[in-house]
Amino acid sequence: MTAISRTLFTLLAFSTLTTQAASLETLEVMSKPHANWLTLDASIEAVKAATVSAQTSGRIVKLNYDVNDVVPEGAALLEITSKEQGAELASYEADLAKATALNVEAQAQFKRYTELFPQGAISKGAMDEATANAKAAEQAVSAAKARVIKATESLKYTVVSAPFSGIVTERLVELGETVSVGQPLLSGFSPSQMRAITQVPQRYIPQLKNAPEFIVRLNDGRELTSQDLTIFSFADPVTHSYQVRINLPKDEANLQPGTWVKALFKNGEREKIQLPTSALITMNELSSVYLKKGDQFVLTQVRVTEPLDGEVEVLAGLKSGDIVAMDAYQVLLEQKQ
Repeated sequence: MTAISRTLFTLLAFSTLTTQAASLETLEVMSKPHANWLTLDASIEAVKAATVSAQTSGRIVKLNYDVNDVVPEGAALLEITSKEQGAELASYEADLAKATALNVEAQAQFKRYTELFPQGAISKGAMDEATANAKAAEQAVSAAKARVIKATESLKYTVVSAPFSGIVTERLVELGETVSVGQPLLSGFSPSQMRAITQVPQRYIPQLKNAPEFIVRLNDGRELTSQDLTIFSFADPVTHSYQVRINLPKDEANLQPGTWVKALFKNGEREKIQLPTSALITMNELSSVYLKKGDQFVLTQVRVTEPLDGEVEVLAGLKSGDIVAMDAYQVLLEQKQ
């Protein structure tokens, strides 16, 4: 007979034995209202996450950052050839200078004709032509300025800058590769602000709206409380659940997008019986307590949850008003003696 079998045989043999309870500490079982926490799976995602794309065409001549690099806001991520854009800007600047000179001449002629026309020295047709030329020259200058601004921006696009400080998660191009407008280049996220995403079943939404608060339990044991929630106003047509965004405290360390966490929220209250683990005798999957009946203790089987903070919840086997031994193994020891 093995040691476990002998111990189990001893427990069964002494389960109907009694012992005097005068010197043993006891505990009265009390059913108390506790918050009914609903636990859901959630994933972490970054509030700020983006994929930068090319806004001009050209060949990549410099890559300054790669995957997992930390990038400050405004830093140059990569550079694209700029000769074509520079030449275009120079051409438009020359057109602007020409349009400006013609406008100066047209405005001067219009001013002279305006002074001579009342004296009858200029015909009505010549005055109308001078007026039209002055307006056309002025609009030509505006158009030339717009082309210069566009070319200047196109030249700036040859240096792709980081929209915010963060970490590079994906590089989609190689050095020397030719890119076109709209082609994705690099992806990244900002670690300063994270949120948890979970799916809440439809039947729990009214309760969540009445008490909008979540506890996010991380894998390292930390618990983050948040009341900053965004409950989507529409349900998923397949799962009939609502997506909820839980904004987490800023600058919280060691939060990585894509990791799984637990999200808990209160779903009303329920009556609950809790006992300290010292009141339990556990053998394999069998859990029992010593229930006091009169002046004696009787071994009684119970069904309990996993221990948490030194206590277990009794699911079956006890009711309010029952008295159990505080130290079950002490009772077992006295029975053996």
